[in-house]
Amino acid sequence: MAYKYSYQGDEESIAKAVLLDAPISTKHSIEICSRIRNKKIDFAKNYLESVIEKKAVVRFSRFTEGAGHKTAMGPGKYPLKAAGIILKVIKSAESNASDKGLSKDLIIKHASAQRASTPWRHGRLRRRKMKRTHIELVIKEITQKIKQENKTKEDVKKRNNSNKKNFKEGLN
Repeated sequence: MAYKYSYQGDEESIAKAVLLDAPISTKHSIEICSRIRNKKIDFAKNYLESVIEKKAVVRFSRFTEGAGHKTAMGPGKYPLKAAGIILKVIKSAESNASDKGLSKDLIIKHASAQRASTPWRHGRLRRRKMKRTHIELVIKEITQKIKQENKTKEDVKKRNNSNKKNFKEGLN
């Protein structure tokens, strides 16, 4: 049976990857997915590799209980296992994109983590449930429209900053 992605979009310019029943924390996966969503794929891979090396911190905004405060960031953690598995899914999606013939200039359009089934762990005395998560990724080829939109946003910011500067100079 085919997997149904929650993202519906243009099939020609996207590549997908999914990992079902990954043995990682759903809460950690949700936080990582929210950090890498709408980022370039090279940035996401470098970020997750630095999280695995404990050089970068994943900022926790939704599930903050028990997360220590990090300098200039707020609550954060180093979810090593989740970062490693999500990095593998990103590499899988990237190879799917190259098989499809997409360019190397890719952006993560959709990244989500959902709770999977939680069967009981084996054993007689300790009745704990397993942590399992479904991860789905959709990467999209960056087109000229997206690049032009980014340029226009930067131009608007420059104009706004120059207007503020002129206004302040006029008051002095």
